[in-house]
Amino acid sequence: MPQVFHPSANTLSRVVLFSLVAGPGALLGLMFLLVRSPYQTQVGVVREQPVQFSHEHHVKGLGIDCRFCHSSVETAASAGMPPTHTCMTCHSQIWSGSPLLEPVRASLKEQKPLAWTRVHDLPDFVYFHHGVHVQKGVGCVECHGRVDLMPLAWREKPLTMEWCLDCHRNPEPRLRPTDEVFAMDWTPPEGSGLEAARETNTMNHVEVGQLTNCSICHR
Repeated sequence: MPQVFHPSANTLSRVVLFSLVAGPGALLGLMFLLVRSPYQTQVGVVREQPVQFSHEHHVKGLGIDCRFCHSSVETAASAGMPPTHTCMTCHSQIWSGSPLLEPVRASLKEQKPLAWTRVHDLPDFVYFHHGVHVQKGVGCVECHGRVDLMPLAWREKPLTMEWCLDCHRNPEPRLRPTDEVFAMDWTPPEGSGLEAARETNTMNHVEVGQLTNCSICHR
């Protein structure tokens, strides 16, 4: 009886069967990697801004406190973006004729706020309150990274639900005294371990067991 199938059909059938079994798993793995990739999370991506503002120059170089520009960060849900007159407090005297600052001068003249591009932007279904985190001793660098070393701002952390929950389940390593929240280079006292954080936790009445309730972030 003549052979019906070519010998290579055996190999082809094995490849097809393997693909049917492994294909869905590989696709799920690829999606898993894509969701956590910088392409999706935008980690490390510098956003185009109307003015190429340098946090490194203003924070590290000039020693300007975060609250000078983000004035509502201690009490409100939003940290707040500086109005044009805040910028012109200095730049009406310093670099007042710089071409780079023309959008700022135009904003003041036309009474139209600058359209800054959000770097840290959460979905509408996520509730986040800056004031609560600041008052509980969460330093700026925990979410924003070392902005004092960023010539142009980028997202340092992925801001995924998994990332937020990692902190909510174990906040102590991320806590510091509230008077050090805005210190970019703060480190725990040598040899203190988590004792300082536990003390901060107790003083600020952080109820760790409640931090993973769905209603904390989804309201």
